[in-house]
Amino acid sequence: MVDSSQPIVRLESVSKSYRRGTQLIEVLRDISLMLFEGEFVALMGPSGSGKTTVLNLIAGIDRPDTGKLIVGGTDIAGLNESQLSAWRANHVGFIFQFYNLIPVLNALENVELPLLLTSLSRADRKDHAVAALQAVGLADRMDHYPGQLSGGQQQKVAIARAIVTDPLILVADEPTGDLDKVSAHEILGLLARLNTDFQKTILMVTHDPRAANRAGRILYLDKGVLADSLRDEF
Repeated sequence: MVDSSQPIVRLESVSKSYRRGTQLIEVLRDISLMLFEGEFVALMGPSGSGKTTVLNLIAGIDRPDTGKLIVGGTDIAGLNESQLSAWRANHVGFIFQFYNLIPVLNALENVELPLLLTSLSRADRKDHAVAALQAVGLADRMDHYPGQLSGGQQQKVAIARAIVTDPLILVADEPTGDLDKVSAHEILGLLARLNTDFQKTILMVTHDPRAANRAGRILYLDKGVLADSLRDEF
């Protein structure tokens, strides 16, 4: 049980660099950030500003060079690779720009994939996957394969897959970047509904001010430095 009076995510003086040949590229510089349970936060910034790196750190895909990284009360920077993999499977739901669906699996089977790592029975896995597809409004498409679905529908399947384990936090990396205007509007509405109706905590990276304005709070990252952004700046 997460204490909602405490931040669900806490970064303290986090820095991250990558080595490119002999050159050390500083991506994040001494950033601090808190996210609380039930927040919908958008992270904006120019290309190369480090947005995806922040997302990857919080999701346990990458590790900081320095600083503290606490998610759901766990110091995930201190976990070994095996522990981190198990932690991600149980606590993080991923939503990507290009859906990352398995083309030879139907919608139900794609959504069920994360549950294969759990101890749930086959029947329970199916029940959970059906419920997730119902939550995103695709109960009538569960037997369809990705190639039979529109881009917006594929992203809804991806969102259902992200929420099927009831994760601590949803991380979305440009979730509308590959969609037309109408589909993007539907996906943003779905994310907002997951936040308001199901109290899902969401961190969304986006370059689109219209998408960012659907969030409850906007953060801006530029040259590895993080700052709160005012809506009227966009």
